[in-house]
Amino acid sequence: MVPELTVSDFAAAFHFYVDVLGFSVRNRRTQPAFAYLALGQAQLMLEAYHDGGWQTAELTRPFGRGVNFQIEVDDVDPLLARLAQAEIPLFRPVKDNHYQTESGIACQREFLVQDPDGYLLRFSQYIEPAEK
Repeated sequence: MVPELTVSDFAAAFHFYVDVLGFSVRNRRTQPAFAYLALGQAQLMLEAYHDGGWQTAELTRPFGRGVNFQIEVDDVDPLLARLAQAEIPLFRPVKDNHYQTESGIACQREFLVQDPDGYLLRFSQYIEPAEK
């Protein structure tokens, strides 16, 4: 699954994802402004708001209410450093979470940040369970 996010200011969104977070550009076009981005195995698309877009209702901030996009990375620390350098506040600070699953406990170090339109991104890395 590759989500496509409608953005109100394409230049600001592109800067956030590419320059701040470090996504690479797989494909880009100009009419309407669009980019297909990747970070490791995670992929997403950005498209500038336009009258012929896929909106089902009026977009109001924060966009994407009720959803967060979990993006798995090998290490959250470089992302945290990039966000701090850009002075972008976290929506939720980094935390080690432990989730009970059918096969045991899954442990993730994760944090949440909002993009310029308010889409909620949850970056996570798998970690070993803490010893009891």
